[in-house]
Amino acid sequence: MSQSHQQPALSKCPGCAEPPAAGDLFCGVCGYDLSAVPARPGERPTMAITVPPAASGSEAVRWPAAAETDSSDVPAPVHRPSDLPGTDSGGRALAEQEQGPGAAAGQGAPVGPGPEPVGGPEASAVPVRHDDRAVPGGAEHSGDFALAAPDPRTAEHAAAAAAPAAGGKVCVACRSGRVDPDGYCENCGHAQPRERDHMEQELGSVAAVSDRGLRHHRNEDSFAVSSTALPDGSPAVVAIVCDGVSSASRPDEASAAAANAANESLLESLPRGTHPQQAMHEAIVAASEAVNALAQEPAGAMEHDAHRHQNAPACTLVGAVMAGELLIVGWVGDSRVYWVPEDRSRPTARLTEDDSWAAQMVAAGLMNEAEAYADERAHAITGWLGADAYELEPHTAAFKPDRPGLVVVCTDGLWNYAESAEEMAAAVPADAQEHPLRGAQVLVGHALDGGGHDNVTVALLPFAVQPQGAGSACETV
Repeated sequence: MSQSHQQPALSKCPGCAEPPAAGDLFCGVCGYDLSAVPARPGERPTMAITVPPAASGSEAVRWPAAAETDSSDVPAPVHRPSDLPGTDSGGRALAEQEQGPGAAAGQGAPVGPGPEPVGGPEASAVPVRHDDRAVPGGAEHSGDFALAAPDPRTAEHAAAAAAPAAGGKVCVACRSGRVDPDGYCENCGHAQPRERDHMEQELGSVAAVSDRGLRHHRNEDSFAVSSTALPDGSPAVVAIVCDGVSSASRPDEASAAAANAANESLLESLPRGTHPQQAMHEAIVAASEAVNALAQEPAGAMEHDAHRHQNAPACTLVGAVMAGELLIVGWVGDSRVYWVPEDRSRPTARLTEDDSWAAQMVAAGLMNEAEAYADERAHAITGWLGADAYELEPHTAAFKPDRPGLVVVCTDGLWNYAESAEEMAAAVPADAQEHPLRGAQVLVGHALDGGGHDNVTVALLPFAVQPQGAGSACETV
């Protein structure tokens, strides 16, 4: 469309906005020359708005000349940012912002859409930001607007957050909010890990770690570590690890009950002088009775948990006791004990035999180990603790190591990712003998890195012997 260059018919004076009389060449109010034809405006492309770097007190700010006309060929009024009222994000008047400490010191200029610092357009421009990241000097020094709400990343905000009540928990995500009874943060809504999702314990020379894993909705493993003294005053160290049977009712309660019962039985019988191997047998029987007792609870006890089934609670158990020069192991199910010598050039060993379908096939000579454990029925257990177990057959074995080493007590959540004794030894860190807790953490991490398909629990017991140890003995019941 072509544009006309005729003098526009003005309905009001561009100078004072009063309507002129017909035929007037000059405004009767302000004397504006109504016959002047404004020049055509040039092209004005859109420019990015930037905040100039702060100028020193000795530097002047050169503002670009305002356009004499607007897009309708009418002379445009000239405004400066200080002429326009407004507030910043904190609710303060913009005039106050200009008079802040930075402005008083001559460290900045009013923020507007066109200032150009002396030095030409090549001077670097800083993009507009709407936050202040606690730079030294605050918003006045950084040229940023201050947030109306406190920055949650600052220590002041964390300190200002409402402190949890005495004994209350703090959110693991935001580190400041209260955790409500349902396990969610009242501040950020983050679901909190349950106490049994990850457990660690170190007691002298024994340590254990248990983790929910990456696929299960809860941790159905449990453990107990303790120490006591034999009648002669020598120490005895105990580690019990239990794995709840997921297809049974309340597997998490079953594993916790079994671990606690076995541990208490050993702490009671060992100081009385009971032989450690007999004490382990009695501890497994006590654990079985504790799990059986859970089946006698009324069915209504499980109505609140949709994941709990109606069959009897059940779990597996494996344990180790270091007493004097003996290493005693006991088990029911498919959790295992491994022996890893301190000198990794010496042979490693698995000290337990699984109560599982695969182990039965191998023992009967029907399959080799590789074929049996490749079968989908491999991990079906044939022995467990629970009211519906066929018959309780506790297994115990006594060993007398002739060299120092590490005893690894674990559930299948770990040994599924390091099945052979050699694979387990390779996964154990070299300093696990001196730092058993760190070693247990590394082994749990190994299982999680492998996929974490099951709950993972491991206990480590460093075994020390005198250099003059003369041989080893093994006795299995």
